This record gives sequence, structure tokens and C-alpha cells, in this order.
Amino acid sequence: MVVYGALDIGGTKIAGALVDPDGRLVARAQRPTPAREPAAVLMAAVTAVLDELAAHPAWQGLTCLGIACAGPVDTAAGTVSPVNIPGWRGFPLVEQVGSHPRVPGRVAPVLVGDAVAMTAAEHWLGAARGKDNALCMVVSTGVGGGLVLDGRLHAGRSGNAGHIGHISVDLDGPVCPCGARGCVEGMASGTAIAAHALAAGWTPPAGVAATAASVAAAARGGDRAAQAAYERAAQALAAAIAATIALVELDVVVIGGGVAQAGETLFAPLRRRMADYAVLDFARGVPIVPAGLALDAGLIGAAAAAASAAPAGTIPVAGGGVPGGRKEAVGPAAGSTARTDRTTPAPTLT
Repeated sequence: MVVYGALDIGGTKIAGALVDPDGRLVARAQRPTPAREPAAVLMAAVTAVLDELAAHPAWQGLTCLGIACAGPVDTAAGTVSPVNIPGWRGFPLVEQVGSHPRVPGRVAPVLVGDAVAMTAAEHWLGAARGKDNALCMVVSTGVGGGLVLDGRLHAGRSGNAGHIGHISVDLDGPVCPCGARGCVEGMASGTAIAAHALAAGWTPPAGVAATAASVAAAARGGDRAAQAAYERAAQALAAAIAATIALVELDVVVIGGGVAQAGETLFAPLRRRMADYAVLDFARGVPIVPAGLALDAGLIGAAAAAASAAPAGTIPVAGGGVPGGRKEAVGPAAGSTARTDRTTPAPTLT
């Protein structure tokens, strides 16, 4: 059985999967991200995920391995420096993953930014399918994004194009861990939403952690401080999205990640706030929709990126093609709401 390996590393969790050529997750493993720990402890968590995947019988059919990681990343050097994982700065993640004793020598890990991976998956199979120009965002512990321009995934020279979380939307705002002031991530990430709600007087119920999800639950229940936290996040997102539309013109904006699971608690104020920022004729009315592949988009996108990077003909896939533009092969994950027809070409990484 042919499978593609995938890792999706973020500030909250490290997930891994084996994905079949139709995009179904055959096996899945996950560990919490020890984000404040030293580099070796972080890598040990990645190794634990790989160990669990390698114990699955399907691992014997591993043909490629993709790594989606929070950014910034350097895809040419194979290194990562995630803003929300301070223990990794210039960390040689590709080398470390490739040296795992169960990763076959013929399998060279392929690194992409986590939001670029999500964008690849959504453009191929999800809510951006069939769109020539799209912004796909991950709003979670951090805020990331990826761009599709003229029908092609635009990752940029270093793999960081579309990193919308570090657009400044408040010139006098707080200093972001990246060093700039007033970044979107500092206002719209799950961490920022919870922190703002707490500062405004919201208190989580006894025994409930102060997270964006618990703030969303309080907002739905009418808590004013919780609602204000989501309103602030929506305003920051709207300003950055409108700026991106003004720069490149978009057909759709797709938002996924843990914070997007709040549904209309986030999307309703976001759509309302867009009217304040997307005021030019060509910028108005761009649809803003939830991700179609939910929380597995990063894994599916990482798998697709790895398969697309392989030399033509070296990876057997459904229909005889290779993800990445030669012929569509990877389909939607089990339980996905994405379309299942095969009329849209697979994404090409550039």
C-alpha cells in the first residue's frame, strides 16, 4: 500500500499522518507542542509522532514525507524559526526528520510553511477549489496564510509568501514576538483572543482553561468582554485581508485553524468589519468562507507537497499522476466537506 507521510507542526500540537493516494488519513498521531522548551525537547515530541506512525503497518509503503511547520521557514535551507516556538531558531528540521532511523534513505523530507500547506490542500480539494486567486489563512495559536495567484500556489523564494499574521494593523500597537508592532497575530490569534478577554474582565468557568474556544462559548452566551475580544480579532483580520485584496485582487478568502471553529462568532463580525476596510469597487464582496478540510488540511497539504516535489513517475498514485500539477491524485480526507470530483488540476508549488 502506497502512503505519503505528513507532519504538521504548530504552537499547540505536533500532528502526523500517513495519507493514501486518495487523500484519506490511514493513520494519525499527535503530541502537544512543548513550545517553551529547548530545541531537543521539541524535537523529541516530533520523534515520538514519527515513532508512532512508523509502528503502523502502512509505514512500509512510505514513498515521501512532507513537513508543514509554523513559520518563518526557510525551505531552501530546510530550517525553521517559528515565532510561537522560541526554542527553534534556524533549526535544521528537515535534517533532523530525515535522520530518524525509520525514515528510508530514499525519502527526502519536503518542508513547507503550515499555512502554505493548508492553502495547497484547500485550493486542490477544499473551499478554494477552482479559484484562480485566493488567500487561505490559518488562525490558531498563531496567524498564517498562503496565496494562490493565477491558479498556482505562490510560496515565494523562501516559502513564506502570504504570511499575513505579521502584517501590522496598529502602528502604535504592542510589540509582537517577531519584533514589529501591531501585528495581526497579536490581536487575532487564539492566544491573543483569550488574553484580551481576560484583561477585559472575562473569567472562564471553574475548571475550564482560558482558550479561544472557551471565550467563543462565553461570547455565544452573551458575555460582553468575550464578544469584544472576537470583535477586536475580526477587525484586525479584516484590515489585513482588505490590504491583501487591494494588493493582489482575490476571488475568495478561506479561513481555517482552531479559532475558525468558533463559526459565526468569528465570521459574522469579520464580514461586517470587511465593509469598513474593503471599500474600493474591486475589493468589495470577496467571499470569506470557512476551510473545507477542517483541521486536517495541513497534513493533507504537507503530503501533497511532498508528492508534488518527487520526480515524475517515482511515486505511484491513484490515476497514475503525481500531486502538484501533472495529474490530480490526492482526494479529500475522510469526513471532509470538500467536493470529490476530479475536474480541478492539482496545485503546483512555486
